[in-house]
Amino acid sequence: MTDLHLHPSLREPAQTSKAWPFEEARKLVKRYPDGKPGGEAVLFETGYGPSGLPHIGTFNEVLRTTMVRRAYEALTGGAPTRLVAFSDDMDGLRKVPDNVPNGDMLREYLGKPLTVIPDPFGKFESFAHHNNAMLREFLDRFGFEYEFVSSTEQYKAGAFDDALRNVLRHNQDILDIMLPTLRAERAATYSPILPVSPKSGIVLQVPVTVVDADAGLVSFEDEGETITHSILGGGAKLQWKVDWAMRWVALGVDYEMYG
Repeated sequence: MTDLHLHPSLREPAQTSKAWPFEEARKLVKRYPDGKPGGEAVLFETGYGPSGLPHIGTFNEVLRTTMVRRAYEALTGGAPTRLVAFSDDMDGLRKVPDNVPNGDMLREYLGKPLTVIPDPFGKFESFAHHNNAMLREFLDRFGFEYEFVSSTEQYKAGAFDDALRNVLRHNQDILDIMLPTLRAERAATYSPILPVSPKSGIVLQVPVTVVDADAGLVSFEDEGETITHSILGGGAKLQWKVDWAMRWVALGVDYEMYG
């Protein structure tokens, strides 16, 4: 945060501004008029899906969120804030982008987490690592202040384990909310939990039965066999809407755009 963001002359006009970043920021001010208790930073989050290269939409999400972040700082006289750029790099590859090389190689990894797929450019540890590096370079070039967070690293480190157990405890409640919003074909196989197959390494979209929520155990069909599997420590990820809400809880997110 630079001195410009906190200049006293900005606070009075900020209070009456009708610009949309200030209108958005006022929603946060209602919750935290002087910042969060104990000096904790108000947390803003943006998301990026590294199944493709960063683009202008990626830039715009970070830009717009930063505008709201700065508006909140101006309205509160400089309450501390943080911005997380979250990469959904544990997602399974659904299709091969048409703007990257070695498409035939990528097709062999369809369904697998982006962080285990070789980099088609041959520069980084994985396809996700390549695209994450491009994102960071992109944001750094424009001087954004942010913290990069990897979905794969968080899941594998167990940072989401408590939240995952809670998802299992409320699995039926989540299904009751989600199933009416889905088409019949999609609803037939929908599960909030996407286990990573211990056989193929693919992120599976199959019906899941909760075996032991506290232990993080579920069962499902994998290549014709019913298996029991732990979703903890990177053994699974969540469907995107459930994953989104889970991150808000696990990371303590206070503001994120959508649409």
